[in-house]
Amino acid sequence: MKPDTRIYVAGHRGLAGSALVRALKARGFANIVTRTHGEVDLLDRGAVAALFASEKPDVVFLAAAKVGGILANSTFPAEFVHQNLVIQSNVIDEAWRAGVQRLLFLGSSCIYPRDCPQPIREDYLLTGPLEPTNRPYAIAKIAGIEMCWDYNRQYGTRYLCAMPTNLYGPGDNYDLATSHVLPALIRNFHEAKGRGEKTVTLWGSGAPRREFLYSDDMAAACVHLMALPPDKIATLVNDREPPLINVGSGEDLTIRELAEHVRAIVGADVGIDWDRSKPDGTPRKLLDVGKLAALGWLPAVALDDGIGRAYADYLRRSA
Repeated sequence: MKPDTRIYVAGHRGLAGSALVRALKARGFANIVTRTHGEVDLLDRGAVAALFASEKPDVVFLAAAKVGGILANSTFPAEFVHQNLVIQSNVIDEAWRAGVQRLLFLGSSCIYPRDCPQPIREDYLLTGPLEPTNRPYAIAKIAGIEMCWDYNRQYGTRYLCAMPTNLYGPGDNYDLATSHVLPALIRNFHEAKGRGEKTVTLWGSGAPRREFLYSDDMAAACVHLMALPPDKIATLVNDREPPLINVGSGEDLTIRELAEHVRAIVGADVGIDWDRSKPDGTPRKLLDVGKLAALGWLPAVALDDGIGRAYADYLRRSA
C-alpha cells in the first residue's frame, strides 16, 4: 500500500474498525473511505455495489460484523449467522467485481474447534466440533475464510483472513446483554464500586483460559500484513491452504485471574461470586502466533496497561 492508496474500512465505528482507521492514519494513509450503517446498509447488495462503483477503493478492510458474547450468541443465533453471512458475501463479492485485488477479512478465534490442541495453529481449522455457544457466528466466519480462499484460487485475488483473539479497547461495547467478557467485567466492577456493593456475581466458574489483545495492537498487525511486500504475501496466499493468519498476544490467563486484574484496576473493593449455573464456553483459546511473529510483528500493549486505557475510555463515554 502507498500513502495515496484508496482504502475502504467496512465497520469503521466498531471496536476493530475504529482501531483500523487509527492505525492507518498513524501510518500516513489519508485516503480512507468510511460509511456509517445509515449511509450504506451492508446487508443491501445494491447499496454495497453502488458504494464500490462510486468510491473505487484499491484496498478493503472488512471489519463489519454482528458480534457479541455468549448471551447475545445464545439469544440471537439466527441474526448472528444470517447477518454475518450476508455482510461478508456482499462486501467480498462486490470488491472482486470492482477489481479490488487486496482485501483483509477479520474473523475470530472462535472459528477453531472447541477442544483442539493448544496453542491453536491455523491448520487446526475444521479438525473438530465447534463450541456450541457461538457456533452460528463461527460458521459464518469460516464461510468468509473459504470465500476469500476460493476467490484467490479462481480469480487470482490476494485476499487475507486475520483471526484475532479476544479484543478490547476504545469504543468497546459495554452493554451487559451483548458485550464480551472484558468490557462486561469493567462495567460490573465499576457499577458495584459506585453502589458500594460487597460482591459481584459473574458467569461460570472462572476456570476457562482466554487470550486478550488490545484493539490498536490488532489493527497495527492487520496494517502490517496488508503492507507486506509481494514475496511475503505469497507465503500466505496460495492454493494449498486458506489465507489464514492468527493475530494475538500469545499469552492467556483464567477468567478468574482476569477478573482480579480488572477489579484492581477499577479499584473496586468487592468480593466475587461465581454463578456456575451459567455456561463457561470453550475451556481454553490460546492462539499460536508464530506465523505472524515470523513476518515481523509483535504486540506492544501489555494487558494491565490496556485494561487501564479501556477503563479510562469507559469513564469518558459514561460520564
